[in-house]
Amino acid sequence: MPRIVKLETFATEFVCFVRATTEDGHFGWGQTSTYNADITAQVFHRQLVPWVLGNDSEDIPRLIDVVQRREHKFPGSYRARALAGLDTALWDLKGRREGKSVVELLGGTPGKLRAYASSMKRDITPKDEAARLSRLCDEKGFDAVKFRIGAECGDNIDEWPGRTEEIIPTMSKALRGRADLLVDANSGFHVKRAIEVGHMLQDHGISHYEEPVAYWDLEATAEVTAALEIDVTGGEQDWDLATWKRMIAMHAVDVVQPDVMYMGGICRTLEVAAMAAKAGMPCTPHAANLSLVTMCTMHLLKAIPNAGKYLELSIEGEDYYPWQNGLFLGDPFAVEGGCVTVPDAPGWGVEVNPAWLEKATYAVAELGDWAPSAYGALYDTNKPR
Repeated sequence: MPRIVKLETFATEFVCFVRATTEDGHFGWGQTSTYNADITAQVFHRQLVPWVLGNDSEDIPRLIDVVQRREHKFPGSYRARALAGLDTALWDLKGRREGKSVVELLGGTPGKLRAYASSMKRDITPKDEAARLSRLCDEKGFDAVKFRIGAECGDNIDEWPGRTEEIIPTMSKALRGRADLLVDANSGFHVKRAIEVGHMLQDHGISHYEEPVAYWDLEATAEVTAALEIDVTGGEQDWDLATWKRMIAMHAVDVVQPDVMYMGGICRTLEVAAMAAKAGMPCTPHAANLSLVTMCTMHLLKAIPNAGKYLELSIEGEDYYPWQNGLFLGDPFAVEGGCVTVPDAPGWGVEVNPAWLEKATYAVAELGDWAPSAYGALYDTNKPR
């Protein structure tokens, strides 16, 4: 089987792309999780590269498991974020080599995928939020939207007094009957308040209630879930499979929302989706920006048997996320009739923008450089690209 002989990173503070190349000249593009991505690139080179270079590129689950075992003293978010870069690059490489899209490799089919318009803003008035989401439904054909309530990890304090009580009926009046309505509380409430808000959501026809209380308190989440008829959802922050097993076993949520990049890639996300499927729970992954996380999630949703109703598709552009501007060639997330299209081209079906790569901080590790006694010298930022 072709061995991995080169691993490259192209990083900024916000995004890190990974390119994996094998001895037969094939390559694939992946991405670590966004945010502090320059730190994740260091973790990638220091703690993944030594166990990856020279290994078979085809058995992706085995290689991910090897890294986790070898780096067992460093469990946590950064290891998972770095693993995502490796995992997604190897899936792209495999697809390019075989001339198949990743969704086909996973047993699904390319094509149209329903999306919901996902707002990331809380610094917007309910009136303005209702107007812009209504406009997107008219222009893009969305038939599902998500808006924000509470304050992120707000400890029961709203973004400003009364905003939650105002935006729920405002959005319901503007879009109920035209679009499915979803909300995200981002761990904003305590249990009593979360249940009160949940009843308000039910009364106004909202169907999806995301992270109502502190996500790390599964017992509190389960209490809210048991008290309401609305779908309570969560899991976007969680990377630990033991936590996922407990979350699903206790039915802390109705819908699981793993994030492909926070989880550590496709392989580990598939494990979560399979656990949820066994428990009869749908999987609607978190995908909150227009980096590779959304494209990977598109392929995943078209392949798993318990896919949720829709893809999360951020509606925020470069004014909100300036760092996501110009990541790819073309527009891989174009919306038509409320749907995006999972491409049938090999791999992920997208091409990273060379102009973006030229501006990023570059590092490379090659098989001949492998030096297990000197991890700090494993990569060279001065080599030509």
